[in-house]
Amino acid sequence: MDTKGKLHKLRVEGGKVKGFDFSKHPNLERFAVYEMAKSRKVEKEPPHIPLMKRLELVDYEGGSDPGNFRFLPKGRLVKSLLEDLVTRKTIDYGAMEVETPIMYDCEHPALKDYINRFPARQYTVETPNKRVFLRFSACFGQFLALHEANISYRNLPLRIYEMTRYSFRVEQRGELAGLRRLRSFTMPDCHAFCRDVEEAKRELLVRLDLAKDILKGSGLPAKTDLECALRMVKDFYQKNRSFLKSIVKKIGKPVLLEMWDKQFFYFIFKYDLNFVDCLGKAAALTTDQIDVENSKRYGITYMDRDNKHKYPIILHLSPSGAIERMMYALLEKAHKDSEKGLNPILPLWLSPIQVRFIPVSEKFMKATERIAEEVSGENIRVDVDDRNESVQKKIRDSEVEWIPFAVVVGEKELKDKKLAVRFRETGKVKRLSKTSFVNMIKKEIGGRPFKSLPLPKLVTKRPVFVG
Repeated sequence: MDTKGKLHKLRVEGGKVKGFDFSKHPNLERFAVYEMAKSRKVEKEPPHIPLMKRLELVDYEGGSDPGNFRFLPKGRLVKSLLEDLVTRKTIDYGAMEVETPIMYDCEHPALKDYINRFPARQYTVETPNKRVFLRFSACFGQFLALHEANISYRNLPLRIYEMTRYSFRVEQRGELAGLRRLRSFTMPDCHAFCRDVEEAKRELLVRLDLAKDILKGSGLPAKTDLECALRMVKDFYQKNRSFLKSIVKKIGKPVLLEMWDKQFFYFIFKYDLNFVDCLGKAAALTTDQIDVENSKRYGITYMDRDNKHKYPIILHLSPSGAIERMMYALLEKAHKDSEKGLNPILPLWLSPIQVRFIPVSEKFMKATERIAEEVSGENIRVDVDDRNESVQKKIRDSEVEWIPFAVVVGEKELKDKKLAVRFRETGKVKRLSKTSFVNMIKKEIGGRPFKSLPLPKLVTKRPVFVG
């Protein structure tokens, strides 16, 4: 569907997608190829895997099940910052945060039919009392809680949210691919309970703005970095063309549209925002769905103004997709930049170490530590390279670690009170006052969540986690 709402039927000929002029939308073409091929197997190692190891963010855990990872101090910091951003934005939107169990009774009457649709994908566990399955979303806990709640039409739309650490899904061995597709993952899950489909449509558009804001703040703006797919039953398309056009207008570029003759799932419509990686594989980040079944399945009702109990329509939103998948997309995006000749880098607010201070010699060590402490007090993550190495080697090593700023401190810097700041992104060196430097960093971070340095401040005090 183009931005005017016109449909262009796609077909595959000779391994290429025909039916639309993709010349101005090459990434959408790659997404279409992936979708129409229907192959999810990964036959080549994605670039983000060696990157996540080399940067000491994430590594495989041989002592666990495949698809379960260890997050090292730097990686845990990045992950927790993303979790905080998504949670803050979603609560600001009006969602009530809850926490629910990770395991559920396989024989529970409201759950049994639901999980039997996808039995091969479930982790099951034998407890001393019963056989349970590990959740793959927050639906189960939130729906059971709402089943017992007294809900009035005045409460609608009712918004409820959980950052599920963790959700579980038994992905097939050939589909597991680093942080793109895991068996254990952190999924933000926000449901909205609406009076009817019309209210659900209005609420979905509000939530799309929320998702776009979160993704842009994370470093993955939908307009430039993601591709959208709309998926629905044919009847929904025929009755809601203006609604679909409004979604495409918000996306601001053509989208893929998938239509089914009849309803296969609990939803009649969903959209997803997808990242297409360096291997041409697509991974859904944000998704929202219009669910017309589960309020009945779980016995969730609200009291309408006519004093009758009615079943709400449920929206299922993951504002960002799995947090691990966001990290995958950011690393793959950085690798794409490196292929264009740019210096790969994480967004400044997510960089585990934002500034590295480098003394010219041991003589300037105390002064360097003093300046570093002052900058650190401004909620900026800084460290000091106190190793007995040359300044050039220390700068090179800061480049290898993707540290955005390297600051050399020597006699000249102390005398004129200007810091020699090397910008990793451009490779240029600028002389800035400490105040100007701090203000520049704060402006770029722009009020996003902050956490302290995840490692000892002195480089010599750190272990090497990967290598």
